[in-house]
Amino acid sequence: MKEGRGPVISKTVAGTLFVVFISISYNVIEIQKRSLEGGVLNPTDEVLMANQILEASLMGFALFLALVTYRLHYYIKELPKTKRLEAAEEMKLKPDVKHHDLKEHPKRTTASR
Repeated sequence: MKEGRGPVISKTVAGTLFVVFISISYNVIEIQKRSLEGGVLNPTDEVLMANQILEASLMGFALFLALVTYRLHYYIKELPKTKRLEAAEEMKLKPDVKHHDLKEHPKRTTASR
């Protein structure tokens, strides 16, 4: 593995956060089902639901930022490769000025007196 353990660890952490995010979302849905069956939420369920929605939104935001950072890092890493390819293509398309015959265009020298 050329890149080391970093990508493996970050994917493991992201997977763990995603599982916890799904678990919290499931708990929120269960609390909402209880409120629909009973008609009214009791204060304990209201506090639990608010706390879990806050945790879920924080984890969702963290996962989103991790995804954006990952894609930005990937794009930045691939950018020099594409620039090198473009530079190589430009060098193939441009005529090489160094190898032109200089006798066709002699330099004019003027004597200044």
